[in-house]
Amino acid sequence: MRTTVGIIGAGPAGLLLARLLHNAGIDSVVLESRDRAYVEHRQRAGILEQGTVDVLRAAGAGERMDREGLRHDGIELRFDRRRHRVDFPALTGGRSVMVYAQTEVCKDLIALQLDEGGPLLFEAEALAVEGAESDRPAVRFRHQGREDVLQCDYVVGCDGFWGVARKAVPASLSQVFERTYPFGWLGILADVAPSHDELVYARHDRGFALLSMRSPSVSRLYLQVPADTEAEAWSDEEIWDELERRLETDDDWTLRRGPITQKSVTPMRSYVHEPMRHGRLFLAGDSAHIVPPTGAKGLNLAVGDVVTFARALVHERETGSAALLDAYSATCLRRVWQAERFSYDMTTMLHRDPDATAFEQRLQRARLDRISSCRAAETDLAEGYTGFPIG
Repeated sequence: MRTTVGIIGAGPAGLLLARLLHNAGIDSVVLESRDRAYVEHRQRAGILEQGTVDVLRAAGAGERMDREGLRHDGIELRFDRRRHRVDFPALTGGRSVMVYAQTEVCKDLIALQLDEGGPLLFEAEALAVEGAESDRPAVRFRHQGREDVLQCDYVVGCDGFWGVARKAVPASLSQVFERTYPFGWLGILADVAPSHDELVYARHDRGFALLSMRSPSVSRLYLQVPADTEAEAWSDEEIWDELERRLETDDDWTLRRGPITQKSVTPMRSYVHEPMRHGRLFLAGDSAHIVPPTGAKGLNLAVGDVVTFARALVHERETGSAALLDAYSATCLRRVWQAERFSYDMTTMLHRDPDATAFEQRLQRARLDRISSCRAAETDLAEGYTGFPIG
């Protein structure tokens, strides 16, 4: 099998890259180890930055998002039983975010790829990337019970943290930067209308809480818990009671309760692999970087990576210059590190570190006070949340 760009992974990054390349007249093949049903139903991110929304629209993948997604013009911060709304458009020149689940983004892009794009092979397990330093890299994979080889001009690894793409970068050339947090998120899906029309980020002495949503009738909520927590150790009633405590305010706001349909625990970590390119192998998304979910950056960073690659490849085709491809890693990492900083700041400002001193806890409140009373600090948060420029 032969193609110009071999894409490992059919998450939002790999699928969007295939769409961008198709629109530019560049052929690709997407290899995905899981089946279609799994890809279309795995619960992941739900917040799309303004830049991601714009990219999906321009790629012809925004019709259902615009019809069913929920535009949000702000978030609410809660601390000391107080409420402060951050108005995104007023602080950023009109930017906002969209609540539209990753599962729905994948469904839209899969439908477009199968209808209009190149091959998308499900249950095709990538085994290794070979010859990344050569002009003809290849992906060895297993599909329908037999091994095959995908010959490429370029390979893009969108196969996540546990995938094979990053393993093809020699250890002698790799640098890893990471931090593991001593807590995680107990997340639930509940069949109940959201208790607020925008996301609520709450800092409480008992720990962080987040009120989010997937639709006008489905709520997505999170509690900070110890890192080794088992989701089923919490009863439904205990979860609702704890959410109510951590989200409480001095006014008449109330938390709506409903049937919990899903529970899971998400670990919290920060991770960056440098470089994001080795020869003709390019890393994108979680294969190169992970952020704690507090800043809603994971999916959006992956989008920035593949947009940067697609632009660089089109530039090479049109001009004969590989300058943008050569700059891929440095270009992406500038944005990655800003997102890592923003996510770290949000995480450390809002979560209760079990080892924190009284001094550090006071600093958390001081940071929140600063945002709620200083337009410059509030603007910095709004600009970071709605997204850093791509490229």
